Amino acid sequence: MLIRQYTAQYYHKSIDQIVPNNERSSKKNSTNCRLEGIRRSCCVSTRKCVFYLTNFWGEGIALCNNDKAILIVPKLEVPRAQLESVDCELITSDRGANLINAFLNEAKGKVICGDNADYLTVQAIQNGNPDCNFTVNPDTYFEGRMVKDEAEVYAISSAAKSLDALYEICVDEIKVGLEERSLQAKLMFEAAQMGANIACHKFTLNPLIIASGPHGALPHAQVTDRRFANGDMIVVDLTFRYASYIADATRTFALGRATSEMREVYSITEQAQQVGIDCAIENSSCEQVDQACRNLVSSSGYGNQFIHSTGHGIGLEVHEPPWLKTPNQQVLRKNMAISVEPGIYLHGKFGVRIEDSIIVGEGHARNLNTFTKDLLVIE
Repeated sequence: MLIRQYTAQYYHKSIDQIVPNNERSSKKNSTNCRLEGIRRSCCVSTRKCVFYLTNFWGEGIALCNNDKAILIVPKLEVPRAQLESVDCELITSDRGANLINAFLNEAKGKVICGDNADYLTVQAIQNGNPDCNFTVNPDTYFEGRMVKDEAEVYAISSAAKSLDALYEICVDEIKVGLEERSLQAKLMFEAAQMGANIACHKFTLNPLIIASGPHGALPHAQVTDRRFANGDMIVVDLTFRYASYIADATRTFALGRATSEMREVYSITEQAQQVGIDCAIENSSCEQVDQACRNLVSSSGYGNQFIHSTGHGIGLEVHEPPWLKTPNQQVLRKNMAISVEPGIYLHGKFGVRIEDSIIVGEGHARNLNTFTKDLLVIE
């Protein structure tokens, strides 16, 4: 399958096969066009933004303007930066404060917007050069990253394919007596074999969400040693990277049998998710998508059990703008990558969540996940 053909190490090579170099401008140029307020110079030091501008994922600082991109890295990162970075002038420095000093030397006389709001980092920049015209606005970088180009859509789509394959494995592996933790281990191993990388959730200790029985009523459940039992609903929320970009999907399985209540809740969730996907088109607002899902769930009597937003942006982070919530009048744009994931949670009993990775389109949404959303009752 596709994800086996290219590992993250050769990301730029796989992209070259679908997007010719003369059509794929470097991120430093596209960012200067897309990020309002950074028309002069931008400085990034968070790993994801450094990668976004340079194609290098590691320790360093990137300084970019309309003319060129400079990547400042410590000595231990130089060989990899030479291999992976695209269209960058490399500057070598020692680690720590020396990196910032090297940046300040290059930043003289420039108006700069940074992405790193860490207090000590900002303080070091200000103390190193009090006259430096330096502001911090991470939101501006998120704004630029929201609309994906062809290469980014390709990477997210490849990650989504790996999730579909992992759900096929879930059908084969889930059985009475299997621990949540054991299923997580199996899926992580298989994902690694495919060339995918783990992308952990911010709010859990585990890389995946495997939530069975009453644990399924916890949207961010921790993976435990609980063994699957006959009659369980099992929520499997998978998030993996391919070529540094993330896809996010969730399926809910029934084990052995599904009660009429389980089937009803599942059907409502499935319908709500499809309504949300249908609404996730160019020029719809984030709030409209959220309300489309929420209204259907509420009209079915489960509004109080839908306890989170409908979805979020995906890309270099699991959760990033745009946020599909109420209130949020932000307008969806073509080629934004989002998740749509309504859920219903019955405390102490079970939960159901269904999620796909979606590309916003003109008049329609493109669903990157193809694994069935029919209720599967695993025997």
